[in-house]
Amino acid sequence: MNAAADRGTSQSVDESLSTQSTSATPAPAPTATGASAEQAVYATSTSRTTATTPDLLRNRFDAREWAGAFGDLGTLIPFVVGYIAVAGMDPFGVLLAFGAALVFTGFFYRTPMPVQPMKAIGAIATAQGTALALTPATIAGAGLITGLLWLALGMSGLAQRLARLVTRPVTAGVILGLGLLLSWQALNFIATNWLLGAVAAAVTMVLLRVLPLAAMPALLLSGVVAAFWMDPTLVGALAQIEPGLHSPVFALAGISWNEFGVAALALALPQVPLTLGNGLIAVTSEHNRLFPGRPQTQRTVSLTTGAINIGSSLIGGVPMCHGAGGLAGHVRFGARTGGAPVMLGGLLLGLALFFSDSVATLFRLFPTPILGVILLAAGIELMRGAGRPQGERGARLTMLATAALCLWHVGLAFLVGLALQFVFRLPRPGQ
Repeated sequence: MNAAADRGTSQSVDESLSTQSTSATPAPAPTATGASAEQAVYATSTSRTTATTPDLLRNRFDAREWAGAFGDLGTLIPFVVGYIAVAGMDPFGVLLAFGAALVFTGFFYRTPMPVQPMKAIGAIATAQGTALALTPATIAGAGLITGLLWLALGMSGLAQRLARLVTRPVTAGVILGLGLLLSWQALNFIATNWLLGAVAAAVTMVLLRVLPLAAMPALLLSGVVAAFWMDPTLVGALAQIEPGLHSPVFALAGISWNEFGVAALALALPQVPLTLGNGLIAVTSEHNRLFPGRPQTQRTVSLTTGAINIGSSLIGGVPMCHGAGGLAGHVRFGARTGGAPVMLGGLLLGLALFFSDSVATLFRLFPTPILGVILLAAGIELMRGAGRPQGERGARLTMLATAALCLWHVGLAFLVGLALQFVFRLPRPGQ
């Protein structure tokens, strides 16, 4: 298929997706030719990088999935570096947990469902870790508490019932706000070297339109070249890397009740509204809009969120979730199946097992402006998919207010959106 034809296919998919419900709608019936519903709806993306595949019943591990696998590095690398450098986490446990969670998620969902650090917990751990006397065991404890919470909400069905209380304007506001927030963070990253960031962003956006499969490889390659150019000591540091086999240890051994209390009140509790808004409702809505042939429920997402956090806490990982921004990043750069998270997870498992002692050096290959460009592409993708809620009284105001507050705090924005939703549903005086 030539480039023009590919763009035409993408535009028709955009139009069809704009009418899709954001709830988990059932897949359409098989066509007369015998093709399955999932075969018919696979080419689903709001970007100009749509793909086709024989079916959605299996993962793919081709060039498109490889490119999309790195679409969430802009979030992953900064948080991992912060956890290791500031919070004192063992890089082996952090990378092992992320790798295992990504492989599990890719095979379970068979779509590019992401695995990301929980941002509220990550921000508190890196910015206030010293003041709160946080230890790696405390952070692991927060992962265990968070995992048990979302596992219980999923198993009881309460996660699904909570999600039904949230209207489309609130969900759209969170998605739009996350897109704005990612774009703002991206500009801050790009500002560390405006020349490199601006050139990389311009080239990437052009490639995403005319040669999408080349966008991510070109971006990563330019980042590596720039890293060597800006940091002459990097060559010597890489030459000193030696592989060494590591094995997991039980991370919760010796954790005190005081550390559990700090984990619950200072870390897990502030994360709840953020995970409910972004890691449960928004990501499920965005996933089902992009992949209506493989719809998921909030209950399922809650269960897998709980499972990966419980597993992570046992081996020294950090709290993690599924997020709409990560999904947008994977899809924007080409991912269409679970092959992308499986491959990224495999790479992280390899780093954990053999090169975790050198992860800080390896991450220097990805300059901050390059990570900013990846974040910017994900932010734009999210904003494009937010849509325009109509019909309900106060729908647009609720959406815009929620989106604006996301620039300050996503969890608080979600709660304010719920409050506005309630207010606008009250009967008017005289009615």
